[in-house]
Amino acid sequence: MGNADNVYPSMNVDQCAHSVAIPPPQPFLKSLKNSLKETFFPDDPLRQFKNQPPSRKLILALQYFLPIFEWGPRYSLEFLKADLVSGITIASLAIPQGISYAKLANLPPILGLYSSFVPPLVYAMMGSSRDLAVGTVAVASLLTASMLGNEVNAKENPTVYLHLAFTATFFAGLFQAALGFLRLGFIVDFLSHATIVGFMAGAATVVCLQQAKRDSWS
Repeated sequence: MGNADNVYPSMNVDQCAHSVAIPPPQPFLKSLKNSLKETFFPDDPLRQFKNQPPSRKLILALQYFLPIFEWGPRYSLEFLKADLVSGITIASLAIPQGISYAKLANLPPILGLYSSFVPPLVYAMMGSSRDLAVGTVAVASLLTASMLGNEVNAKENPTVYLHLAFTATFFAGLFQAALGFLRLGFIVDFLSHATIVGFMAGAATVVCLQQAKRDSWS
């Protein structure tokens, strides 16, 4: 290939080049503010409230905290048919899973049934994802049994154990709600993929060993 003189015979190289001005540096406080806003509020939930009348702001706030007010008016019979099929499918998995996870946490099976259908009903009104399954988790059941088992024997003092389980889950919910309100979900980004995979693999191994031990007893 030829040089710039051959491509543009009537123009020299200096005429083809354009100088770009260096943007002025931002003040430290403004730069820090933009960095914090990008970290804690990447989606900027308050953007939709700008330049809106008070009545519209109230409606947007209800739709933000209770998304059912947003998609509820557009709900149709076709959605109901699909939701019934998906609900029956998930229930066939969630009900026995909730019972088994309740036993894994040394809790009565009835609590597993409650945890199988109450959280999805709450999430249907307050959740924003159409594909997220909400329910009990094996790791949480193992942690509950391990933490409370060091303090109270579930077979000797079932009532005290149950009260401690309610207290622990209540404060865990408050802590999780505070993390969501303060928008601290970015902390998960600092956990490496290998750490999460190893933790889940170890939890699966413990669950399998627990079930094998129960089967050998029976």
